[in-house]
Amino acid sequence: MCTSLTYRDAEGRVYFGRTLELTMDLPYQVVFVPRGMTLRSELEGRDPVDYEASHAFISVTMPGRIPTKDAPLTVGDFKPLEGMNEQGLTFSLLSYPAAGGADHGAHTTAAVLSASDLGSWALGRFATVAEVKAALADQPVMLEPLALLGGVESPFHYVVHDRSGDALVIEFQNGAMHLYDNPVGVMTNGPEFPWHLTNLDNYTYLSNVDKSGGAFGKYTARQPDSGIATAGLPASNTSVGRFVRAAFYSQFTEAADTPDAALRTLAHIMNNFDRPRGATIDYPGEGGGHMEVAGLSESTDKPYVTEYTCWTNLSDLDRTLFFVRTYRDLNYSSFDLAALASLDGPRILPLDRLEQSAAGATELLAAAKPG
Repeated sequence: MCTSLTYRDAEGRVYFGRTLELTMDLPYQVVFVPRGMTLRSELEGRDPVDYEASHAFISVTMPGRIPTKDAPLTVGDFKPLEGMNEQGLTFSLLSYPAAGGADHGAHTTAAVLSASDLGSWALGRFATVAEVKAALADQPVMLEPLALLGGVESPFHYVVHDRSGDALVIEFQNGAMHLYDNPVGVMTNGPEFPWHLTNLDNYTYLSNVDKSGGAFGKYTARQPDSGIATAGLPASNTSVGRFVRAAFYSQFTEAADTPDAALRTLAHIMNNFDRPRGATIDYPGEGGGHMEVAGLSESTDKPYVTEYTCWTNLSDLDRTLFFVRTYRDLNYSSFDLAALASLDGPRILPLDRLEQSAAGATELLAAAKPG
């Protein structure tokens, strides 16, 4: 469930890609938040945190609650899963079932930020990873039970990237929030982030240089084609295997000469993590660790569950271009955050409106329902 990575072009400009995998389609919304909009994070029994969006941002979101007739959803109810602001800061939410720490912020009288609002808080207020890291030193954050997940405490960890290439991992473990600098620029799911870095020590032999010949006694072995350099990569779609593969492709893929070529290259990289339905399946009661979403799951008569890539995102941090491709599309829809910055209010666009649409989706979002 989820792979993210960074890629640099020949000039050192940074691009970001991520996939999101689940066993069902959910009501994802593309949300634009303009500069100057005030947002609120509320937790039961805690003082709310009010914050103003100093930077406009765009994000793919999920509703934080189930709407009712008397309480329809508003912009503040949509929680970013992936987003980018006009300063080139990105925020990503990835599955992390080991997350835990109900006592976060329990011993402070300060207003507490819900972890569900980390995305809008970071994207709306900050321009760099360093700023986010410094602010988190003073801002208590608490995981909360999520009704959409049947009351499970937020089973996620979070990644922030900026134009310089800096990256930060935010994890909650054993009652504490941990902030890790991410020198690889890659993230998947569990185990905890330091474990993934240690595991990379097992792959120091990796290289993109094919060794296509060798001698065994008097026999000279020859490869019939290229590609043997990837033989040492883990082949599974587990989070551990995907982390190593993502680090490999991020490190060794050729640096493109232009931003447009870089985006095409990044799209090719992300194709390595695109999972079709049925590639792996799990039968009921036999594990798999899939995320169940209360009240939102599709009805199905299939006797198994299968994770697939619901959508893939590409972000150009320098030009603030944001791209999304859903499972039912071959091409990406693009959003130009600079062109959206002049909008007079928020916009909300169902993600499925992008399917089979023209590649340029900026106008589609601009004309969407105001928040």
